Amino acid sequence: MDSFLSKTPLIGMLHLQPLAGSVGYARNGTKPIIDAALRDLYALESGGVDAVFVENLNDAPFAKTAPVETVAMMATIVHTLVERAHIPIGVNMLRNDGLAAMAIAAATGASFVRVNVFCGVAFTDQGTIEGQARDLHWLQRDLGTETLILADVHVKHAAHLTSLEEAALDAERNRPDALIVSGIGTGRRTAPEDLQTVKQTVSLPVLIGSGVRIDNVATYREADGFIVGTVLKEDGRVDAPVDVERVKAMADAIASLRDPE
Repeated sequence: MDSFLSKTPLIGMLHLQPLAGSVGYARNGTKPIIDAALRDLYALESGGVDAVFVENLNDAPFAKTAPVETVAMMATIVHTLVERAHIPIGVNMLRNDGLAAMAIAAATGASFVRVNVFCGVAFTDQGTIEGQARDLHWLQRDLGTETLILADVHVKHAAHLTSLEEAALDAERNRPDALIVSGIGTGRRTAPEDLQTVKQTVSLPVLIGSGVRIDNVATYREADGFIVGTVLKEDGRVDAPVDVERVKAMADAIASLRDPE
């Protein structure tokens, strides 16, 4: 397994400014977006994260699969970040474009992708979304890439027909590299019992995908990693720049879980 996943990593979220193809795009090219992304990347690295997820969170409202202009701009940005980063970079293409994320990763050298609806069906604010597991594995094979796949179980901002246990079993059967459990929305606390359910159901690594704070991180001691975004921003605001001091505090808190002594 890739080394960054083997040590209970802290994966910091890098939320890009609105990209081409989104209603919020400022129509002034990639430079200001890349400048802001590099600023956040530096803060995340300086604060001690083990990896970074690049995500088009500010493109809401999302299309089910990303427009071609969004994919092209994301690829350009991720390429720049991979070249400048000293830690692994991952790609999450909202709302659920795992195929675009995988293609971008293969083209840029990114190390991993997140797929919100990897298998099964989710009822979301974009409508009904179906999983992409088989197509994703075929694309990964055709591209000749070893990009890791991190798959959500009962992804946030969605409703699901199956139980969490059933969804975890189905996800594992479709062969991702790790699973993610989260709360009901961005920044919302993940229920510790959901972590326990998934951990007891599968043999894959299970990461916490939302709502981790310094005052609750110890409740997720059995997690195999943490994906953290909102709480690492200035004043804990999702739309703010990354605060390096908040990153350092979270990295220290997670380090204490790895080595309590």
